[in-house]
Order: sequence, then structure tokens, then C-alpha cells
Amino acid sequence: MDEATLTQQQYYIATKSAPTDDRSRVLKYGAMFAVFDRLGDISRQGLGEQGIYYEGTRYLSEMSLRLWNERPLLLSSTIETNNFLFTADLANLDVSRGESVVINRGTVHLLRSRFLWRGVAYEELEFVNYGMAPLHVPLSVFFAADFADIFEVRGTPRDRKGRLLDEETGRDFIVLGYEGLDGTLRKMRIQCSPAPDRTTGSEMRFDIELKPKEAHRFHFRMECQDGDCGGASQSLPFPQARNRAYSEMDLAAQAFPEIHSSNSRFNDWMNRSLADVQMMTIGNCERNYPYAGVPWFSTVFGRDGIITALQTLWIDPSIAKGVLEFLAATQATEVDNWREAEPGKILHELRHGEMASLGEIPFARYYGSVDATPLFVMLAGEYFQRTGDKALIQELWPNIQAAIDWMDDYGDVDGDGFVEYAPRGNKGLIQQGWKDSNDSVFHADGKLAEPPIALCEVQGYVYAAKIAASRLSSALGDDRTCTELEAQASDLREKFEEAFWCDDLGLYALALDGGLRGKKRVCRVRTSNAGHSLFTGIASPERARKTAHSLLEADFFSGWGIRTLASGEARYNPLSYHNGSVWPHDNALIASGFGRYGFRNLAGRILLSLLDVGSHIELHRLPELFCGLPRRRGEGPTLYPVACSPQAWAAAAPFMLIQACLGLRIDGASSRVVFERPSLPEGIPQLSIRGLRVGPASVDLFFERQADNVRVQVLEKQGEVDVVATL
Repeated sequence: MDEATLTQQQYYIATKSAPTDDRSRVLKYGAMFAVFDRLGDISRQGLGEQGIYYEGTRYLSEMSLRLWNERPLLLSSTIETNNFLFTADLANLDVSRGESVVINRGTVHLLRSRFLWRGVAYEELEFVNYGMAPLHVPLSVFFAADFADIFEVRGTPRDRKGRLLDEETGRDFIVLGYEGLDGTLRKMRIQCSPAPDRTTGSEMRFDIELKPKEAHRFHFRMECQDGDCGGASQSLPFPQARNRAYSEMDLAAQAFPEIHSSNSRFNDWMNRSLADVQMMTIGNCERNYPYAGVPWFSTVFGRDGIITALQTLWIDPSIAKGVLEFLAATQATEVDNWREAEPGKILHELRHGEMASLGEIPFARYYGSVDATPLFVMLAGEYFQRTGDKALIQELWPNIQAAIDWMDDYGDVDGDGFVEYAPRGNKGLIQQGWKDSNDSVFHADGKLAEPPIALCEVQGYVYAAKIAASRLSSALGDDRTCTELEAQASDLREKFEEAFWCDDLGLYALALDGGLRGKKRVCRVRTSNAGHSLFTGIASPERARKTAHSLLEADFFSGWGIRTLASGEARYNPLSYHNGSVWPHDNALIASGFGRYGFRNLAGRILLSLLDVGSHIELHRLPELFCGLPRRRGEGPTLYPVACSPQAWAAAAPFMLIQACLGLRIDGASSRVVFERPSLPEGIPQLSIRGLRVGPASVDLFFERQADNVRVQVLEKQGEVDVVATL
């Protein structure tokens, strides 16, 4: 096995046994998240990912509840639409003595509720006796903590570990602790009120006496002690914490407009998507920065944060501002091969936890992505268009200039005018585009591409970045730089068309690789990467049209969305991570490109296909990706077993799809909202957007699908804002 394969396998998400249930529940607040089963228990079965995590470490690896020494009977469980509160309705099984049933199934109802807030997992157990006689209910709750680093949970082996500490117990608490090799002391403090009848280092036991129709409640507080975000040093009682958290969530939700249609499935999808974006953002140390995904990527990722910000820019520009500010503050200033850092380069990934702290992985602050830097400049340009916020652009201008310099110098490894990558560290990522699995870039015969690799979509990002930077420099009064950047973008576009277009494929090639003796070779492979050339505007109009129609042919379009790889290619596998699966964010970027070139009906087709996906998945949540198997009548999409769900850029995809269909553009400087030849797919005859903010103003809008166009009606305006619609 070669070194590249070994390196790739270090960060492969291991799947050594099948999931016990594909409907696990997820909660997140800030640096803390929890994954558990539908009863609310945490176990080590299946993929082994369940637990309560904080700052990249699993603080609680087991929590299991027993009534009469048996798991309760699950009646139902769900998570609120706002993603805050988990609830499960449980009941007792039949309780027998000998061959006789002495307590019938369903006599005791247990309502189990859980939420996360400020470093604490709060839980309430409410028991009600619906029998005719008093009951003695034995309850036991088991706890265990392995303090595993998230990369250990993913399957990365370690030679050494720190030491688990002896349990600390009191009448109403258990403290589980771990001293890491990094010298950090991590503790999980579990406290219960009222106090249990018996407490050991791993269990709390209760003897509950319930009269007929009597209710009794217990409250647990599971507090993670440690971390830069700061665990709650003094947690609040369950009701007060819940009320304060609701207030915080309600305030955050006010930033988003209300999006509603005549299609109830669409409304459920929108509500969940808005809640998922909010959940991935609220409580994070990095203000207004959405974390990438739960469980594997619940931290800052440069590429993911930028794309999520682009997708949500029209509904809430504060996310874009938060992303720009944080990435500017962490922009690389020196060469560091271990972290793949170079001056001007934008962060790829920021990890906490023991393995990152010790340098066992390079991801504590890692820069191994080729696309985050041009995407950063693109976002700055789009943010200025949306808001007219010149003050922030002036503040960020040195960072934007540094990013442009990186593209021209370090980004162009071989001096051929294209931005490419060649890994410099020995433990980082082999492939450094968004398709970062080891086998994602290859030639038509399936042979892997050789570095340095110039990806199709990255050239588009660089083109769009230089166009954006030219406009920003003009706004700042630097006409000379504006002209220079426009010329560079034009030259790149010509070179791109000549080098990447494959007429026989009907779209742009996947990449150029390093080839032999420095001569570039074309990776003549049909991939969704080509669709990003429409998103960025680098494609010529005629080739954009051909690319759009190619991507909707049967070998690409599964019925649920556009695959990452056409089905006829050598490495096609619809069950793989990047070689035939369907990614919602990828489809949204492609649909945005369709809209850019006027193919709004095609964007609508993608919107409806992903709406159908959301309708088939529990909670109406788009996952990170799903399998690219063809759509079958009467069946839903085939899920990918280790996909993150929620994932920020998947949750944000519907908003970019709506924007693409409506031809929506907001000019913040002139306080103008423009709809250029808006379209709505047949499944959404009417749509309303209420509370769309443009600077200090806001507007309520109504859209109605008619025979050949969409009628745009202004329902109400507050402040000065113009609405323009072209047919």
C-alpha cells in the first residue's frame, strides 16, 4: 500500500458495522453536539458515533435508561422544528412475575426531553402512572465516558492515550474525568435533582413511588468542563435554561425572512433548512460563522463557511460578514508545510481536541484547500454587492490583496497561469478541492491524476475572484488595479476555454494534471465540477448551454439530483463519497449557474428534485450527500451511511435554489431588489417572502406563477427600497 493511500485512510470515516438505526437524533449548540438514538440513549453500537461531544472530544460515550431493568418501549420521538428540544414518548414493557403479567405495557408514560445550551446537556424525565393502583418504579441510568478525540471516533488509530481518572461521586452527582497527553483535564459532571436513591461511579438508581395519575420529574445536567468557548461554570435549572435558550433562538431567527408557499412540503423544507442553518451557527465562539456538519465536521471549515454564506447571502448577510471577518483574521502569513500554509492563503479547517493539540493531525489550523482563497474574494465581492458595506471592504482590502497575490504566486505551482495544488505536508489531504477523497481526480481510464492538479471549478473561482476584486478596487477608487484585474480575468477565461473544453464530452474537463515531464494532461472525465463554470461565469454562453443540458442527461441526473460523476465513467460508483453520489450544495451551485445564464426552468427542475428528497427524509432535512442510484418509482433516495446531517451547506442549498429560479439580485448601495425574468417550477405556483431586509429597509413580496411568467407583487415596504422585475 503506497503512502498516499495510507494517508488517505487516516482520515477515512470507518464503517465496520451497520448502523442500528438510520434515524438517529442530533442536537447542537456552539462547540457542543449530541448524537443519540430515538429513545434518547447513547450507545456504542452500529457506527459508534453516538455521544455528547465538546470541542472535538466525546465527553459522554454511553447513557442508557432502564425501567424494571429493561429498555423502555418507544412510542414516538422527534426534535422540534427549530432543532432545539428533543422529546421522546416512552412507556414500560409488560412486567412479569413468573408467567404472570403484573404491570401491563403502557401503564407508565415517560416523557424524555433534552436540549443543549452553553456547554450543558439538560434532560428532564417526567413519569406519569396511568394505572389504577400505586406503583413502585425502579429506574436506573448508566453513564460512561471514553473522552475519545473525534478522529479516533472516525477510525484514526493512536499509539498512546492519556489516562481516565477515578470517578468522583456524591449524593446527587457523578464526575467522569480524563487527563490527556496534552496536559488538559477534561471532565463530565452529571448532576441530578432530586437526588437519586443510590449513586455509583457509573450509575444512578431511583426508586420512584407513583400514585394513580401522579406525575414525577427528574432533571439531569451533564456539563462539559473545559474548552476555549468555556463550559458553563454554573448551569441553570432546566426550566430557566430552556426559557433563556428559547429567547436566544427567537432573537436569532428574526434575522431571517419568512419564506412561504402554497406547497406544504416546500414550507416544511424551508422551515427545517432555516432551523438547520441557525443551529449550525448559534452559540459558536466564532460569531456568525456556521460550522460545517454534525458529527464529523462540527467546526470551522473555510470552504464550507464561504459557500454557506454565499447561499444565504440574500436572506441574511450577517453570516457572510462573520465568515469574512474570521477568515481574514486567520489568513496565513507564512510558509508552513505541515499546515499547508502560505502567505495569503485562507484557512481550510480549524480543529480542537487532544490529537490536534499534540500535532498528531495537522488540522489544528490547516490550510490544505486550493479553493477557499479565491472563494473568500468572491464572497467579499458578493457581500459588497448585497450590502454596500464599504467600511468592511476597506478593512478587508489587505486580506483581499494577499489572497490575490497567493493565487498569482503560490497558487500557480508551475507558472502556467492556472491555480493548482500539490500536497506539501505528509499527513494532510491528498486532493484539495471540494471533492477531497483520494480517488476523486482521475483520467478517463481510471488512473489517478498526478500533481500539480488544476481543477476545472477552481479556475472559475479564480476568474470570479478577480472580477470581484476589480469591482471592489473600483469602488475604493483604485482604477488602475481594477483594469489590471479585469485583464487578468479575461486572459484566464481565454486560457480556460482552450485548455478545458472537450467538445466530444459536451462539457469542461475535470482537471489538468501535472503529466509527464511538466506537460499537462487533460482529465477527460464527465463530472459535476463543470457545472461550477456556470456558477462563476467563466463559461462562454454557448458552452454554458451545452454543459447545462449535458448535466441533466440520464448519466448525470439520477432523478434526485445531478451526480458528482456521470455513470459511464471508469470510477463511477453511486455508493461512493464523490464518484457518483449526489450533493445538495453541488446541485445548488450548478442551479445558480443555470440561473446566471438564463436557464431558470432547469434550475427549477433541480429545486423540485431536492424538494422531493427532503420530503422523503425524516425531519425534511437535506443530508450532506446521498447515493446516486437511479430514482425508483414509489421509493425515496438511498442514504449514504456516514453523511453528516445536518450539514450547513446542504441546509443552505434551498435558498440558493430559490434565488436562481427568481433571478434575484440585491444592490445594497442603491437599496434595490431586482428580479430578472423570474420563474417558479410547476410544483410551487405561489410564493411569499416577508421581511426581506435591504439595509434599514424591508419588503414583503408575493410571487404567482402564470402562463409564461411570474407576477411579482410588493405587499408592503418599510423604508426606502425599490423593487424591479423584468420579464
